[in-house]
Order: sequence, then structure tokens, then C-alpha cells
Amino acid sequence: MIRKTNKYGAKQTIIDNITFDSKMEAQRYAHLCMLQRAGLISELENHPEFVLIEPFTKLGKKKRGHKYKADFMYLDEHGQRIVEDVKGFVARDFPLRRTLFDSKYPDLLLKVVKNTNGIWEEK
Repeated sequence: MIRKTNKYGAKQTIIDNITFDSKMEAQRYAHLCMLQRAGLISELENHPEFVLIEPFTKLGKKKRGHKYKADFMYLDEHGQRIVEDVKGFVARDFPLRRTLFDSKYPDLLLKVVKNTNGIWEEK
């Protein structure tokens, strides 16, 4: 495992040649891999991207769109597509991103998870 520190003090971690932004995110990946091996989830995907705002032109000027990169996406045991973001804390801009995501992708369930004392819980 190779680690680098980001602006929030999180240590970048590499597992299975996949770079994660934090140790907590890497631990969640390991946990989800275990759930997938046990048959409780399937189709685990790392760092899926979602377009929140399409690129557009205003008054002749091109404006770039905005994407949201989640940490994971998978199919749960009930067939629900889950999108997960692992967060130590929720940044100030996240509620707006979540609202845009929920509006554009109503069939996907966005969960924010955190590991507290070895237990994964939804925030």
C-alpha cells in the first residue's frame, strides 16, 4: 500500500492497483469486496462518474458541465442500485451535489457511509 496525504489530511491508499482518496475508502472497498464474494452484493464498481449538469452555451459562451464522482456503485441483494460515498465528514457543498444527483438519477440510491469503531453506518 502506498499513501499520500490530501488537503483534508486523508491518506491516499492503493489496494489491488486501485487508488483510493483515504484509508477509510480503501477499507470500505475491502468490505464491499467481501460482501460481493459472499453473494450479498454484485456488480461492484469503483469511482463511477455521473453527469450532474450538462455542458451548455449561454450568450455565445460555452460553459462546462459538472460531474460527480462517487466512491462505489453496486447492486444490493434486493436488486437496488446503490451509489456510495465514504466520508469522514460532509463538506459544505455536498448537500447541493446530493440534490442534483437525486433529481437527475431518481432510480439510484445515494448513501453516505462512515466507519465508526469498526462499524459501517449510513450518515
